[in-house]
Amino acid sequence: MPKPSVIGVIPARIGSTRLAEKPLVKILGKSLIQWVIEGARTSRKIEKLIVATDHQKIAELAKSLGVEAVMTASDIPTGSDRVWTAVKNESADIILNIQGDEPLITGELLDSLIVPMQEDQKLSMATLAAPITIEELENKNVVKVLTSSVGDAIYFSRFPIPFSRVNAESKSLAVVRKHIGIYIYRKSFLKKYCEQPVSEIEKAESLEQLRALYMGERIHIVNTSYEGTGVDTNDDVLRIEKILSSRK
Repeated sequence: MPKPSVIGVIPARIGSTRLAEKPLVKILGKSLIQWVIEGARTSRKIEKLIVATDHQKIAELAKSLGVEAVMTASDIPTGSDRVWTAVKNESADIILNIQGDEPLITGELLDSLIVPMQEDQKLSMATLAAPITIEELENKNVVKVLTSSVGDAIYFSRFPIPFSRVNAESKSLAVVRKHIGIYIYRKSFLKKYCEQPVSEIEKAESLEQLRALYMGERIHIVNTSYEGTGVDTNDDVLRIEKILSSRK
């Protein structure tokens, strides 16, 4: 059997400050992690899927769905570090970090991130961004990204950027986008990234991708219309159920 060149990893930590046992929370009768697994499975590019978790219940559920589960420690600092723990003994060149709280992801979305990595061997890391509203610009739970003329990230922040001296207008929002926290890396880069200590700028913003920028690395931004549908609260669960019900 040929070795996979693209592996997708779903980090699924049991602990959550706002929603207890979040990966196992039911959404229309299915657990959150099951929705993510089913969405990821529609990818045409992912050759192997792994759930990286710190809890036996999640591991057992993944295995019941036919997905490999790798046990990882609870105190791993970031999703990227958890992904590395799960794949460090794998031979794949490209590693995709699929957020375990995005129940509406599709294989098409994930493939849009994989293709640039396959086509440009110079890319070490990439992520997604979507249009942003003025309301989202002011929301510190929404991560913003500024991009360069060649489509690479300049900076990520939870604060409104670059509007420190002027009021944002709808026409000026084109300079900033909403970050969608799904990442892709060369395995060799992910190893290098995870061997670095957590940077002060990363801690200040509580954004793991800033470690890569602090290292002087390039993060390519792939634009998408996907708005991001993360689940962090019970209200989010109700919102997702409404969206899914409307699709029936």
